[in-house]
Amino acid sequence: MAARRDDRFATAPRVTLDMPVQFLKGVGERRARLLRKLGIETALDLLYHVPHRYEDASTITAIAAVAPGMDVTVMGRVVSKGIIPTRKGLRIFQAVVRDATGLLEVSWPGQPFLDRTVNKEDVLLLTGPVRFYHGRQLQPREFVNLGAEDSGSAQGRVLSVYPATEGMTAKQIRALVELHLTALLQLVEEHLPDEARAEAGVAQLAEALRMVHHPASVGQAEQGRDRLAFDELLFVQLLQRRANALARVPRRGIVFTARRTLTTQLRESLPFALTGAQVRVLREIVADMCSPRRMHRLLQGDVGSGKTVVALFAALLAIENGFQAALMAPTELLAEQHARTLEGLLAPLGMRPVLVTGSLGAAERREADQRLASVAPLVAVGTHALVQDSTRFGRLGFAAIDEQHRFGVEQRAALGAKGDGPDVLLMSATPIPRSLALTLHGDLDVSILDERPPGRKPITSALRPESARERVLTFVDSQLAKGRQAYIVYPVIDESEKTDLKAATTMHAELSAGPFAARRVALLHGRLASEERDAIMRQFRDGLIDILVATTVIEVGIDVANATVMLIEHPERFGLSQLHQLRGRVGRGAEESFCILLGDVGQEAHERLSLFVATEDGFEIARADLRMRGMGDLFGQKQSGDATFRVADLLRDEALNERARELAQRILDSDAELARPEHGGIRAMLRARYARALELFRVG
Repeated sequence: MAARRDDRFATAPRVTLDMPVQFLKGVGERRARLLRKLGIETALDLLYHVPHRYEDASTITAIAAVAPGMDVTVMGRVVSKGIIPTRKGLRIFQAVVRDATGLLEVSWPGQPFLDRTVNKEDVLLLTGPVRFYHGRQLQPREFVNLGAEDSGSAQGRVLSVYPATEGMTAKQIRALVELHLTALLQLVEEHLPDEARAEAGVAQLAEALRMVHHPASVGQAEQGRDRLAFDELLFVQLLQRRANALARVPRRGIVFTARRTLTTQLRESLPFALTGAQVRVLREIVADMCSPRRMHRLLQGDVGSGKTVVALFAALLAIENGFQAALMAPTELLAEQHARTLEGLLAPLGMRPVLVTGSLGAAERREADQRLASVAPLVAVGTHALVQDSTRFGRLGFAAIDEQHRFGVEQRAALGAKGDGPDVLLMSATPIPRSLALTLHGDLDVSILDERPPGRKPITSALRPESARERVLTFVDSQLAKGRQAYIVYPVIDESEKTDLKAATTMHAELSAGPFAARRVALLHGRLASEERDAIMRQFRDGLIDILVATTVIEVGIDVANATVMLIEHPERFGLSQLHQLRGRVGRGAEESFCILLGDVGQEAHERLSLFVATEDGFEIARADLRMRGMGDLFGQKQSGDATFRVADLLRDEALNERARELAQRILDSDAELARPEHGGIRAMLRARYARALELFRVG
């Protein structure tokens, strides 16, 4: 009996795609905990944990053949290493690597932390330009540490580099995937009908997964990636189009009449002329609001394009017809700012907005609630307090939601449910091309403000090296001496042994005690309580703070017209669109404003940042971000918390997206419920991978 029991326990469980990853060979409890940090909980998750870049070891240059001016890929074993300081304070990590033909010096300026992860005897695969500096020197654009493994096992291959986590290296993940890849691929079922797949021009699913994990060439890896991206785009297109179709059926709304009383008064009282883009967008909104169909529209506009004024015109159209209007903002500070802006614009019309936030006193809140509960026309401005059960509108006809991505589906739907089918306008300052906005927001109509109001001065942007630090700080101080204010932004809150980045907390102390000792300097970051953050921003707004040292928590913030300088350190650590949002915090007043990027960056980052410096067009910056990412980051970097696209990139994949849109439309035209047998695989994938997104079907 004992022998039979031992045999039974020695038998490995049959591998299935839904098997917890812990029970796969080579994992165990400890590694399973680490893999969970990467979102890998099942065998299927491991299969879809795709590489984020590749290193091509199929074309290795012998070190003896390397010469200055060449761009090469070499492989060598580390024979020595160390950190070299420079007179300018920059610390450089250097290593000497050897292959069978010779030695080569390798240099990483500004990355001394690599000394903790690169060891003697490690085999490195390195790609980058070679320059002459006391001999031949390679400055890697990309590199992979293969550990102490035999270099012959990697040479001649395209190496997959996986997203990793502390305690679980990319090399260990690659070994784990290779161990199970063949068995897992045999379990993969194709869910696209052959005809549809052939028409879309994408590979079979199992073959695509093989190509992304174990490609024969970088081109083959991209071919496999295209299939996985196509699936994600198709699924989202199906969900969005189905949601849109369902939402439009019951979406009978209020039929407004363009009376042109209050709206004309507003237009005549404005101290500026509307842009052509604002006029065009207002026509689209008015047409929606005067139709029998309930408006559900996204208003997308770059920083400073005038979205709030457009929303006010729409609100006044509702008020002219005897209805109430509401504008919801994600923070109390932003709600207060909108209330002040609207108060100034509405004063010539004899109106004043009602502010509704969580911090109102009991008496103020009772008065606000009484005004909202009446049927008298008004404009309400507030936070999520507007969607609380205790908040009741007497006759809500129009609702605008600012920075709509900061609210969940449920909160947006809750405001829309406060009246009897009010028209809804969602506003976003994230610049993406129209065709891509239609994919992200397929259940919405889309309007785009692509023109800035006249009279706004351009922001002078510049990229400066670390050696210019003293001159840059002196310039910032000269602006403060004129009574202006400044932001100084850092990528991290605290210093870390794992990076050599300047941190907000450390630099706040250093700047306060050093170059800006005579100035009022405050610190702002995401770990502060929201009440404390708001209090600091109010002080900055009111001129009680000269310099705000911050992280990207200020990316979406209030307008401070007196702030004329945005100084960003380690700019290479920010995306171009993120830099664009930060730059939008200045240039809000009549004075000339400046955005300065400070730090020593590599050649690739320098090209990317130089393009940012050269334009203020957010749409062009978004497209440039796509063009410059290239194969070095094949799968892109996703925003935190955004699980809609793990592989697809809406900018990079415009052509794939168009094919997915066409296929989704044909499928739904012929089988709206996805009930046919040939669509069973698609239906199963939607339920398995996008259960949360299916809530779109219930949002009107």
